[in-house]
Amino acid sequence: MTRHTEHGHHSSQGHSQGHGHAAHGHGGDAGEFDWDVMGPMLERNGELGLGQYGEAARWVAGLPTAPRVRRVLDIGSGPGVITCLLAEVFPEAEVVAVDGTPALLERARARAERHGLGDRVRTLHAELPDGLSRLGEADLIWAGNSLHHLGDQRAVLAGFAGLLRPGGAVALVEGGLPPRQLPRDIGIGRAGLEARIDAASADWFAEMRAALPDAKRETEDWSALFGAAGLEPRGTRSFLLDLPAPLPAPAREHVVETFARQREVLADRLAAEDVAVLDRLLDPADPAGLYRRDDVFVLSARTVHVAGRQ
Repeated sequence: MTRHTEHGHHSSQGHSQGHGHAAHGHGGDAGEFDWDVMGPMLERNGELGLGQYGEAARWVAGLPTAPRVRRVLDIGSGPGVITCLLAEVFPEAEVVAVDGTPALLERARARAERHGLGDRVRTLHAELPDGLSRLGEADLIWAGNSLHHLGDQRAVLAGFAGLLRPGGAVALVEGGLPPRQLPRDIGIGRAGLEARIDAASADWFAEMRAALPDAKRETEDWSALFGAAGLEPRGTRSFLLDLPAPLPAPAREHVVETFARQREVLADRLAAEDVAVLDRLLDPADPAGLYRRDDVFVLSARTVHVAGRQ
């Protein structure tokens, strides 16, 4: 399963929340990337969202219905940024980074060692949904921006439910709001560039979902889907990432990488004028480009849905 964990909304907008390629039967994704380049980028970008995700994880830990957490499965861990965060928020727990890309699991192991968490963080190479039975029991299953890369989401949620210990919970990060990184009118091209990118990304996302193995369309009523899986909804909350202009260098580089990914994936879905604007934005020498603008920011919201074993 590919977890494109963007600070934003749909996966075509880049990999950027610290979770990278998770595990599924979609096959072939890992070969598309140079992980010596992509891995460090995922890790750097994931670190930008640590405040947002830390708040989310602490909220999950503080719910009145929260179980005592001794084992966590981080589904689609990527390079382990959120895995290590979960190990810090749940200090009594073993946290298992589950991913389908060995290169990213190696980064997760190295990160855990650097952060003094090597004795509690371990990694598991698994392809979902086929590998669900290999994951073992858990008190908390954290699935951040990964379920939508599995064709039969309802069946996978039921599989998660079967792994939970009594009182255990699933924390599902899905949805939120599309990111904004530039003003509506940036002074070049037509105003509203990001809104048009959102529309193109939504089309790309729908086609990606339809092409997944065993793809089934679902109304994204997560409470209803939890109930169908035998889980009891326990809360939903959104968490904000707000990095105002002027951005520090790592955040600016994240924005550049995001727009570069959009240019790569969505160029044939955008008007030629918008592609030309993206080229200018990505040009380090252009005074109107992302490297030189003083009005670049990062603003996004991610939504976390929690349900527990009935």
